[in-house]
Amino acid sequence: MIVSPTIKYSSRFLVSVILLTTLFITTTTTVSGQELPPRPLTVTVSLSQNLSFGAFYHGNAGGSVIIYNDGARSSSGDIVLLTMGYAFSTGLYDVVANPGTLISILNGPDAILTGSNGGSMILQLGESDPPSPFILTTSPPLATQIRIGGTLIVGNPLQNPPGNYGGTFDVTLVQE
Repeated sequence: MIVSPTIKYSSRFLVSVILLTTLFITTTTTVSGQELPPRPLTVTVSLSQNLSFGAFYHGNAGGSVIIYNDGARSSSGDIVLLTMGYAFSTGLYDVVANPGTLISILNGPDAILTGSNGGSMILQLGESDPPSPFILTTSPPLATQIRIGGTLIVGNPLQNPPGNYGGTFDVTLVQE
């Protein structure tokens, strides 16, 4: 008589194990994640268009000329925007990399632009379009275009005589 309860307990235990095993075998879970990018990682950046502020006239107070990342231009202070056939534009860069690449844009320090007739102006880089950080969605050889604007700080006519101003600035693209 003592043997019978042990057998019942063993058969219940065996049935429970079989049911749990069947449950685990028939239940599947799919786990997915972002695939690893191909090695070596390559990102190519090329300049398509220079950042240009166009023509303007400045009075004694000076001011600023702003190029927005959508290509619009505005001024503040004693600045009059002119057309005169001189184009204004954002800085335009073409970036080629694999889809899914995360890119962050780091603007460098303010740049000093020197004039052809003396003087210097300060360039402060603006925001980008697309905003940083962003994920590339194009596949090579198609490029993603990045537009970067800026603000040009203009002094009085003695500090900034008319002429062409130029210089360089740093923009770092970090691929993550």
